Amino acid sequence: MTDSAFAPGSGEVQGLFDRERIVANAGFNRWLVPPAALCIHLCIGMAYGFSVFWLPLSQAIGIGKPVACPDMGTLGALFTTSCDWKVADLGWMFTLFFVLLGSSAAIWGGWLERVGPRRAGFVSALCWCGGLLISALGVYIHQLWMLWVGSGVIGGIGLGIGYISPVSTLIKWFPDRRGMATGMAIMGFGGGAMIGSPLADILMNYFKTPTSVGVWQTFVVMAGIYFAFMMAGAFGYRIPPANWRPEGWTPPATQNAMITSGHVALENAHKTPQFWLIWAVLCLNVSAGIGVLGMASPMLQEIFAGKLIGRPEIAFAALDPEQRQLVATIAAAFVGLLSLFNIGGRFFWASMSDKLGRKLTFSTFFGLGIVLYGLSPWAASIGSLALFVAFFCIILSMYGGGFATVPAYLADMFGTQFVGAIHGRLLTAWSTAGIVGPVVVNYIREAQISAGVPRAQVYDRTMYILAGMLVAGFIANLLVRPVAAKWFMKDAEVAALQAKSTSAAAQYGSYGIGKGGLSGPALLAWAVVGLPLAWGVWITLTKSLALFR
Repeated sequence: MTDSAFAPGSGEVQGLFDRERIVANAGFNRWLVPPAALCIHLCIGMAYGFSVFWLPLSQAIGIGKPVACPDMGTLGALFTTSCDWKVADLGWMFTLFFVLLGSSAAIWGGWLERVGPRRAGFVSALCWCGGLLISALGVYIHQLWMLWVGSGVIGGIGLGIGYISPVSTLIKWFPDRRGMATGMAIMGFGGGAMIGSPLADILMNYFKTPTSVGVWQTFVVMAGIYFAFMMAGAFGYRIPPANWRPEGWTPPATQNAMITSGHVALENAHKTPQFWLIWAVLCLNVSAGIGVLGMASPMLQEIFAGKLIGRPEIAFAALDPEQRQLVATIAAAFVGLLSLFNIGGRFFWASMSDKLGRKLTFSTFFGLGIVLYGLSPWAASIGSLALFVAFFCIILSMYGGGFATVPAYLADMFGTQFVGAIHGRLLTAWSTAGIVGPVVVNYIREAQISAGVPRAQVYDRTMYILAGMLVAGFIANLLVRPVAAKWFMKDAEVAALQAKSTSAAAQYGSYGIGKGGLSGPALLAWAVVGLPLAWGVWITLTKSLALFR
């Protein structure tokens, strides 16, 4: 071991994952950190694409045709070895993903701030990839409870820890562009399914045999690929020394009242009205968006039906099986296009928030969203597919933009010292929205169908209710004011917390870090994450062409 492996002023060997161990050395390029974050987010983002496994898993025993047991309930499905699982029972994994994501981020956010992003990234890799391996065994021996526990619970914990692992670090590396920095990383979570879903499809087809649907083998291979990428990301993380600033950058002379220069302690953040107002802002923005995202395919099919295949006179109920298959394929392209705007919106809107300010950016989300949700029934009524698709592409860009902008909003309000942990607690809003949004959309749809409302109009009332949610979000955002001075830590308290980082920085010479740029290593790091992402975007765009034929 080299001398640099020793803690400053102590003779003890530092652990490979210690926070002080990953303080950046002199000359470190900060543009290496976003690709490290993307390595992790692109892997855990496959949670959005897990529906690609539902149909094959629902035929795991019968292979081409499900072996159904009509009298079997959910409890029986957890332990059966002779009946195929229902898609609805498999779908609980999706719910577990996002409930556990929010709750684990809230529970372990403070731990992450203490131990640093490398250890958090490593634990996330163990949980997410270990969960996939447990699920693979569950598929092999046909035990649904192992999928729920493996990917749903253990994997969900990995999602939460991995999701917030880069937030605090990126905000500290990019004080000049907080929104853009978090947008780059959180864009990866939205993009994970664009890469993972087609990859899973390729692998399942490769491993498929007359006696296997190829899912457990796919889980094993993807666990190996993801573990390699996530470990590269974890070991790529570096943190700047305390009070570091980019070379040549100075904070604006006139301080924006909505951007604090102080720090609020983790245990006090949730005691402020600002925390709960921003919690409501995120929850309402996500509830509206995720409700639509979950029902995008049936919504397009039921509203436009035969129009999607050049037969506008045919209603959804009158489509024959072949026509329904064609319509479903086009609707799948619509979902892919929404996912692409979800991803692009994360980077675009978060970057724009650096210029507009976080409060104005969220006001734009809500104001524009109210108009678009309100107009979407009109676009459907006049049969304008182009307008309808355009409205929801913009809506989903703002859905993604909300996720990417909120960490910078929190840093502006509460400072950067505990922003990762505060963000973790705020993500309980996502867990809540993951239940509220789909429930609102699904139950209203069912109620409208039961009332005899034509399929093309069953979503009209839903859109007005979602617009109402955005009105409430607009008001909550309007009420956000700067945090009161009494909540901020004293300078001495902040200095004591930052002492270890400052000491390590002095040992390793970190204060000479430059602003950096696209050097050779940075270009290579960006290529590692950029090429798979470009492949996913290309596949999505290619499939989306079906919408416009």
